[in-house]
Amino acid sequence: MKKKILLIEDDAVLRDNTAELLQLLNYQVDVASNGKIGLEKARSFRPDIIVCDIMMPELDGYGVLEQLAQDDHTKQIPFIFLSAKTERQDVRKGMNLGADDYITKPFTEDELVSAIESRIAKASILLEIGGNRRNAGLEDSSEDISTLNDLKSFFDENGTLYNFQKGEVICEEGQNSNAIFLIKDGIVKSHKLDEQGKELTTALHKSSDIFGYTSFLQNIPYQETSTALSDTTLVGISKEQLKKILDRNPHITFELIELLADDLKDVKDQLLQMAYSSVQKKTASTILKFVDKLEPKKGGSIKISRSDLASVAGIATETLIRTISNFRKEGIIEIEGRNIKILDLRKLQEIY
Repeated sequence: MKKKILLIEDDAVLRDNTAELLQLLNYQVDVASNGKIGLEKARSFRPDIIVCDIMMPELDGYGVLEQLAQDDHTKQIPFIFLSAKTERQDVRKGMNLGADDYITKPFTEDELVSAIESRIAKASILLEIGGNRRNAGLEDSSEDISTLNDLKSFFDENGTLYNFQKGEVICEEGQNSNAIFLIKDGIVKSHKLDEQGKELTTALHKSSDIFGYTSFLQNIPYQETSTALSDTTLVGISKEQLKKILDRNPHITFELIELLADDLKDVKDQLLQMAYSSVQKKTASTILKFVDKLEPKKGGSIKISRSDLASVAGIATETLIRTISNFRKEGIIEIEGRNIKILDLRKLQEIY
């Protein structure tokens, strides 16, 4: 029986050529020209795998994956992102949402077919394992977790809800690490203090991010302090629950290791930037990071304290204030109290 592939791609030439290639390889192929149509076809066509572009009209690839993950009939379908976007943060965002793989354009026939065949095989194996466990009466809620998206669903269904007000400490460096957290709403800053008591921000986490997992394999304290930058809602599970999940679903261990590797690279890049970048570059880069995390509406502003901006940039607050004042005079930003509104995003990106 032919395996069914749904190809969601807005580029007509690429869509037709890729569909023809897959049909010649004996796959049954259906196509969609945008995310909205693709979502409808995923529910009716019930493919064995979905290959989906990211940047599309009507509904982008991220939106397609998120909506499929909310439907019990489609959430287990293997999903491969297909895109010309090669920025690491785009890859990470897709994998965090639960994508199984990511192929960049242009791609070769071997790259596409290898990714499709391996993901279909993996899904088949997981289905067989799940069936065997059910037949043996061994099934429980942590058995069918194969992606980070599944893990986040486990947080939602089994975790403990926590609410923190803006400025409240969630967990403190050196404190016994009992829980791992998923952010439901809000922004969380992770930071450390150096020997002089100067604060260094190590990460900014937003909705749907997992944090606190740097100590998930060992019985060691939290390695950094985490503070709510806005009113924040979290869901937490214990380290013992996470270890149980990882024992039964080794693939998730590799996913978390990839997240740790990305986090380490981010910290390394930040340290290099602190050491070698000009004050203007540091400030521009930091503002852009907060824009990315806080995701203001078009034409909107970000609300963040000068000390938090200075902490992430790794410069003195007084130096940062002088720099953003210069940005304001140049018409790059507008300052209203604690709000910073970006007036010329392109120029800010050029400075960075």
